[in-house]
Amino acid sequence: MLKLVGARLLEERDAAQVRAALARDPVAACMVASRVEAAGLRPGRLGGEVWGFGGKLDGLCFSGVNLIPLTGGPDAMRAFAERALRRRRACSSLVGPAEQVLPLWDELVGEWGPAREVREDQPLMVLTGEPAVPPDPLVRQVRPEELDRYLPAAIAMFTEEVGIDPSRDGGAAGYRARVAELIASGRAFARFEHGEVVFKAEIGAMSSTVGQIQGVWVHPDKRSSGLGTIGTAAVADRLVRGLGRAASLYVNGFNVAARVAYGKVGFQQLGTFSTVLF
Repeated sequence: MLKLVGARLLEERDAAQVRAALARDPVAACMVASRVEAAGLRPGRLGGEVWGFGGKLDGLCFSGVNLIPLTGGPDAMRAFAERALRRRRACSSLVGPAEQVLPLWDELVGEWGPAREVREDQPLMVLTGEPAVPPDPLVRQVRPEELDRYLPAAIAMFTEEVGIDPSRDGGAAGYRARVAELIASGRAFARFEHGEVVFKAEIGAMSSTVGQIQGVWVHPDKRSSGLGTIGTAAVADRLVRGLGRAASLYVNGFNVAARVAYGKVGFQQLGTFSTVLF
């Protein structure tokens, strides 16, 4: 029998095997599963490639705007690194389970390093039932005509979280379009006071079983007021009771205030993510 060596591009004929692999850890796999469920495995529709390692898919990795290794041991990470290094780096980050991300980064750092930042400890949290605190009744879906009022909050959140203003260096139109798409799809939520956003969050990736909350932000004048807790509860409640999904998110380990707030909502840590930012 021919032994499979290296990472290979997965195709539609591998779909059943890929879906089974993603279903083993649906919370960690949400970002990739949401794409595969919607677009299959054709790179043109998927916006990236899914790579496999081993005849029984002992390793799985998505390569697109982000490089997301989901499963696999040292041999798989070496194979994924070898495939990634065949071309110029196009991803903006390396993100996923710490058990895969950090060994893969060790393989890539010689060619792709140094990173702008490595966040090794990001608790991956999940809520599968009703929030433990009452959701904020004033948090609602953002309407398309509210884009110009919502956009400054989205830019502020991104700048604080990532350390880069997404509207600079020619990025304004593209970022505006991405935010507008989130609003149009009903995945952007906010509480407005006097026409200004004081809390915001979005449902980013959403598979058939899990929705991932992202971009949680509270206006600086309203921090430590509890708005972040009840606002997040509102978005999580929308996912769990409104859409029949588990609610998930991942948070920087050093962000103690956010971790406390999510704990009050009822989120439990399921695992640990890591992110390498370029």
